[in-house]
Amino acid sequence: MSKYESTKPISQLVLASSSPRRKELVASLGLSLPVYILSSDADESVPSDWAPAHIVEQLALRKAHATAAILKERREENCSLVVGADTIVVVDGRVLGKPKDHEDALSMLQSLQGREHEVYTGVACVVAETGAETSAHRMTKVYMKPMRDEVLKRYIATGEPDDKAGAYGIQGLGATLVEKIDGCYFNVVGLPVSLLSDMLAQYEIQVF
Repeated sequence: MSKYESTKPISQLVLASSSPRRKELVASLGLSLPVYILSSDADESVPSDWAPAHIVEQLALRKAHATAAILKERREENCSLVVGADTIVVVDGRVLGKPKDHEDALSMLQSLQGREHEVYTGVACVVAETGAETSAHRMTKVYMKPMRDEVLKRYIATGEPDDKAGAYGIQGLGATLVEKIDGCYFNVVGLPVSLLSDMLAQYEIQVF
């Protein structure tokens, strides 16, 4: 982790994500500085031997640095703090990303139902002007109810699992699949706001 170094104060926050859920969570903080959305096509491939915590922190950093590079190319005059995030679901040490199709979504949900799994979210902050960075992560345990395949198939048919890691969204209809959680709820949604607020404080950005 690097200390905050810049010749001028942060004047805007840039979220390196097109996720509407993350956008809503950042907006909920009611920050006094303007917040913009600028996602990038960062490479999300990782070595198979990386630990889950390392995966999400490194991917969050990649996304943030890629967006910071776009800002530098534009010769943005404002001093921007770029926030990147990445979320994965882990069961039996196996990382579940977004499902390729409905069959893949069913396979994922079958592996999760009736048991516990882990959700990791990495958060990275990068000062676009200097490249100074910080990263951290949170892990939440999620316990999913046991369900019949016909129920899982009806859920998949809603389309909600299509772009969700682990093929479910706890903030939507997927909440009905979850029995309980142990840890930060917003971490499962995709952005642990408690962690983010602590990280923003390092850059002299206070939530309140």
